[in-house]
Amino acid sequence: MRPWSPDDAAAALAVYGDVDVARWLAPAMARVPERDAMEGILRQWISECSTLEVPAGRWAIELVETGELVGGAAILPLPPDGVDLEIGWQLARPFWGRGLAAEAGHAAAHYAFARGVDEVFAVVRPSNARGIATAQRVGMEWVGETDKYYGLTLQVYRLREGDLDVVPLAEHGSEANDA
Repeated sequence: MRPWSPDDAAAALAVYGDVDVARWLAPAMARVPERDAMEGILRQWISECSTLEVPAGRWAIELVETGELVGGAAILPLPPDGVDLEIGWQLARPFWGRGLAAEAGHAAAHYAFARGVDEVFAVVRPSNARGIATAQRVGMEWVGETDKYYGLTLQVYRLREGDLDVVPLAEHGSEANDA
C-alpha cells in the first residue's frame, strides 16, 4: 500500500468506476463516472489525509511484483461520531479472489495497532458475501448488526489487537486434539 497520487486516476477508475464495486460503497461513495472526476476525488483524498489523525488514511494497493495499481484501502473514522475506526478495501474486479483484499485489510490492521489503536471495525451489507468473507479472512469477528453507520443496516466485524494473527483452534489440526 502506498499514498494515492492524482496520476493514479485512470487505474483508480477501474476500481471506483465499476458498478460491481461501487454498489457496496454507496452511500459513502457513489460510482465514479469518468477519469477527471476520479482525479478530483484522489486530490480530495490526498488533501483530506493531511488532516486526519493517524492512523486514519487512504492508500492505493499495488501488486508487489509489477507495481500495478489494483485497488484501494482505507482506515477512516466511522460516522456519525467518528469514534470507531473502519478499515476498508476495494479491488478492481480482475483481482478478486486472490486474497489481495484480505492482505490489504490485514496490513491496515497492523498499521492501526502499531499506532496505538485497540480495535478496528469493518461494516458490510448483509448481502455482500465477498466483503463478509474478506473480513473473516482478515481475522475479524462478527459482533452484530446495526443501523448506526451510514443509515444502513450493516453487519459489524471487529478486530482487536490481541486477536490479530491468532490462528483459530480448528486450524491447528490434529495436534489440538492430542493436547
